[in-house]
Amino acid sequence: MSADIIKKSAAELAGLISSGEASAVEVTQAHLDRIAAVEDSVKAFTHVDPETALAQARTVDERRAAGEALGPLAGVPIAHKDVFTTIDMPTTASSKILEGWRPPYDATVTRRLREAGLVILGKTNMDEFAMGSSTENSAFGPTHNPWDLNKIPGGSSGGSSAAVAAYEAPLATGTDTGGSIRQPAAVTGLVGMKPTYGGSSRYGLIAFASSLDTPGPLARTVLDAALLHEAFSGHDPMDSTSIDQPVPPVVEAARRAEVGGLRVGVVKEFGGEGYQPGVLARFHEAVEVLESLGAKVVEVSCPHFTYALPAYYLIAPSECSSNLARFDGMRYGLRVGDDETRSAEEVMALTRAEGFGPEVKRRIMLGTYALSSGYYDAYYGKAQQVRTLIARDFDAAFEQVDVLISPTTPTTAFAIGERADDPMAMYLADLCTIPSNLAGNAAISVPCGLADEDSLPVGLQIMAPVLADDRVYRVGAAVERALQDRWGGPLLAKAPEL
Repeated sequence: MSADIIKKSAAELAGLISSGEASAVEVTQAHLDRIAAVEDSVKAFTHVDPETALAQARTVDERRAAGEALGPLAGVPIAHKDVFTTIDMPTTASSKILEGWRPPYDATVTRRLREAGLVILGKTNMDEFAMGSSTENSAFGPTHNPWDLNKIPGGSSGGSSAAVAAYEAPLATGTDTGGSIRQPAAVTGLVGMKPTYGGSSRYGLIAFASSLDTPGPLARTVLDAALLHEAFSGHDPMDSTSIDQPVPPVVEAARRAEVGGLRVGVVKEFGGEGYQPGVLARFHEAVEVLESLGAKVVEVSCPHFTYALPAYYLIAPSECSSNLARFDGMRYGLRVGDDETRSAEEVMALTRAEGFGPEVKRRIMLGTYALSSGYYDAYYGKAQQVRTLIARDFDAAFEQVDVLISPTTPTTAFAIGERADDPMAMYLADLCTIPSNLAGNAAISVPCGLADEDSLPVGLQIMAPVLADDRVYRVGAAVERALQDRWGGPLLAKAPEL
């Protein structure tokens, strides 16, 4: 039964639990057994808590037996990115500086997962403080892509993507600052959604770049992603950037899955040199699928998108240099060199030198430089002006079309260690995803096939205006249905067995 259960979608599991055909405890135990079987190879988690997970599942079963009305995902297990605070398990952001830290409160996303009855299996590995595209920057070692254990699972939400792709969990949370949900989803054959900025709460999310960070879902189907999106999103008075608007009708849109008459824009700037041929081939096939479903496809130019990458790598490090100033060894976390011979400044310097990894240090230095006197206007100020131009490109494009599409990533998953010494090559993994973070609009990645060169997954990115999150689910579900009919089942079924 365990082998059958772990392959089912979250929506299917919810149906089994609701009908009494399976208990939440049985479903949770099946996924804990899977974690025990494959985690040594995948290394998706930083912390797994079987006892707490099973206790949560028993509570769901007891409440259901008592006749309580429960949420649509009650009893379904979930893997939780280790950047959200959790009162009952460590929250480390995969950094040595927070190793073993137990927060005194739950993040809003965590609290809403609990209220919805989801069973948190544990915390997933990530690039330290969400800085990276490969999950190689974790202080606890890299996570491996279930499609090929020698490849990266994307980042920074690579532990979450690997957990779902390896059937260790049907759902996972992630955060998307420059593509950190969509990129790992693309390279592991999953659905990954970046909601409209402010549509999901950042309260209790350890901040990387506050104007960019966006919690979102990772799942194996578009409907599952929509169900999870709806469960933890919505206005939060604890987050000053939270939008006081209803959650868009994402579940209804995912079930609708119809694109007839929709205007779809192909972003001219995303393609050509630097893109893997197999990625472009699968993307063009997805375009043909949309046309066959009745969508009107046109090419759209967004000229300032070509400046998104350099603008992002000034804005995000600048915000990170400010946000990470709080990790100084004075209040919580790691503390190094604490004796009567050293000043507080020396203790702070030793703690940060020991606690932060190379990529975090690189971004702090870059951001501090960009914000420094004499350089602020030349670098950070100019980057913010480019950000405005990118937002205007989106506005102009959405006057012509309903959604924009592109490849999610220029390449498929690369080998672990391949780009470790080349930060610029690593940053290029987010080339297509960054514009939506800078503008704050909604964007999703859905699987669109395997590249010819390496038989690894390729993602299709769908972008929509701010608060039009339902549009990307509607288009994504239509593409998913058409392609699965062609493939004879989910893309993930083509992955090798672990």
